[in-house]
Amino acid sequence: MAPREIKNLSLPERLRIEIEKVAKAQDRSVNDVLAEAVDCYVKDKQWASLKQYGREKAGEGRIGEADVDRLVAESRNSMSR
Repeated sequence: MAPREIKNLSLPERLRIEIEKVAKAQDRSVNDVLAEAVDCYVKDKQWASLKQYGREKAGEGRIGEADVDRLVAESRNSMSR
């Protein structure tokens, strides 16, 4: 298990109450619920960034939706070699 560092976090009371309800309903700690929420948020932002990068690259190279399957297959083939 990765080491954890204690940080202070201020939340509006209504949000704190909702997080505590979720944690209790799932028989989990508030820390676990918050850690999962932050992880989901970070992954969502990374995915959004990757999609934006793809849109930009597609615009530069005139790559269309019809090219995606072929390019993914080519990429996977080159990675497996």
